[in-house]
Amino acid sequence: MAEQELKQGIKNEKVGEVVSTKMAKTIVVEVSRRVPHPLYKRIVGKRKKFYAHDEDASAKLGDVVRIVECRPLSKLKRWRLAEVIRRAAQVGAQPADLDVKV
Repeated sequence: MAEQELKQGIKNEKVGEVVSTKMAKTIVVEVSRRVPHPLYKRIVGKRKKFYAHDEDASAKLGDVVRIVECRPLSKLKRWRLAEVIRRAAQVGAQPADLDVKV
């Protein structure tokens, strides 16, 4: 795969957190960055959402993932999932633990 990417050139990569997995084969990744304000020079947090293709539905909500630029796959999708860097902590609570009547 590395040889194939060398032929096509260097691909743009971003690292962000998965904020939605509600679509089929698509995840929404929020990429945050900290930049100085152009006038006031104070550090400001900026964030942007990217739609990425996830063929195997391997990414879950809250995961930190790496996405790579690719050809346009739909109106909004121009990225694909490269790898899951860190899995989110899955909290599994039973209804009995929450004292909820079922």
